[in-house]
Amino acid sequence: MQGVLSNLRSTVIAGFILTVILFILIRMMTGAGFALDYNWYAFLFRWLHVLNGVMWIGLLWYFNFVQIPNMPNIPDAQKPAIGKVIAPAALWWFRWAAMGTIATGLIVAGMNGYLIGALTLGISDGGASTPIGIGMWLGAIMWFNVWFVIWPNQKKALGIVEASDAEKAAAGRTAMLFSRTNTLLSVPMLFCMVAAQNGGFA
Repeated sequence: MQGVLSNLRSTVIAGFILTVILFILIRMMTGAGFALDYNWYAFLFRWLHVLNGVMWIGLLWYFNFVQIPNMPNIPDAQKPAIGKVIAPAALWWFRWAAMGTIATGLIVAGMNGYLIGALTLGISDGGASTPIGIGMWLGAIMWFNVWFVIWPNQKKALGIVEASDAEKAAAGRTAMLFSRTNTLLSVPMLFCMVAAQNGGFA
C-alpha cells in the first residue's frame, strides 16, 4: 500500500480502480445489472464534469486563498521555486481542468436535453433552464478568463515568454485581478449549478 501512496500516478490509478470495484459491487448488491444505457453515460459525463470542476475550482481557490496572499511572506531567495516550478505545474492542471469542465458540462447539458434552454437562459423553454443557464454562462466566462486572459498574462509574469520587467509586473497584476474575478464568480456559479439540480430556486 505504501508503494501505491508514494507515487501520485499509482494513487490516482488506484482511485479509479477502487471506483470501478465499488461500481461493480453496488450494481451486484442492488440487482441493477450492468446495462450501460443512455442514462448511465449521462451520469458518467456528469461525474467527469464534477471531477474536472473540483480540480479547476480547487486550484483557483489555492491560488487565491493560499499562494497569492502568502507570496509577500516568502523570502525573495525562495520565490523562484514558486514561479519556476510550482506555479507552471499548477497552471497546467488549472487550465486543462477548466477545459475538461466546460467540455463535459456541454456534453451533460446536451445529453440531458437542456443545452439550448440553458444557453438561451430559459427563453426557449419557458424559464425551466434559467438557473442552470446562469451557472453555465458564469462558468463560460470563467473558462474564457483562464484561457484568454490569465494564462497569456501568467506566461509573461512567470518568464515563460519574453517580457520586460514592466510588462511582467503589469501582466502579473492583470492575471491576479482576473483570477480574483473568477473567484468572485465561482460562488454564484456553484450556487446556480447546485440549486438548479436540487431545488434551490423552487
